[in-house]
Amino acid sequence: MNDLNQARNHVLAQIQDACLAANRDLGQVQLLAVSKTHPSPLLREMYSTGQRSFGENYLQEALDKIEDLKDLDIEWHFIGHVQRNKTKHLAEKFAWVHGVDRFIIAERLSKQRDVTQDPLNICLQVNIDAQDSKDGCQPDEVVELVKQISLLPHLRLRGLMVIPAPHHTEAFQDAKQLFDQVKVFHVRPEDWDTLSMGMSGDLVEAIAAGSTMVRIGTALFGARDYSTKNE
Repeated sequence: MNDLNQARNHVLAQIQDACLAANRDLGQVQLLAVSKTHPSPLLREMYSTGQRSFGENYLQEALDKIEDLKDLDIEWHFIGHVQRNKTKHLAEKFAWVHGVDRFIIAERLSKQRDVTQDPLNICLQVNIDAQDSKDGCQPDEVVELVKQISLLPHLRLRGLMVIPAPHHTEAFQDAKQLFDQVKVFHVRPEDWDTLSMGMSGDLVEAIAAGSTMVRIGTALFGARDYSTKNE
């Protein structure tokens, strides 16, 4: 417990220092704990430190944790690649989905979100630096996607998510520029408030560029054990 509390406090201090250096309000940056491959008891311990938002990449693993931890008031984020045949679970069980990169995915999430639930928060994943190995729409597709997706019911299109290549931190500035440019095409521009970028190794650069949500795993939980990963 003490180790997790220390780790989280260290990350929060990094975020605070980065905000001060960038002349930004600390309240503008949310910490998302990336908990993929880590067991439910560890998430429960992290929750007890005050962390409420958790991000998962693998659907079945996430669904198991959601069931295990249903007594806790966790805001669940799905930050992995979204497959068409898995949208129903995402629409039903999550508060946020970060990996939307096609209109058909957003349309399915909208149709499958229960009308009694709050609208599902989504981010468009953009392949901001043209990596062959990364998912995401192309930057020149974002305007049209914003126009189309922001019209869908049962969704709140909140912003962009990017994962630049390691050490390619100039891509953060490109993402912020794109984020600002496309806001005017949103049907409800007041919803356009989230730029999800920055991880354990580059959160300072991401915050300097304008990130509003940093996705931190290793710095909070330590190294991951992928031998137990479930799709």
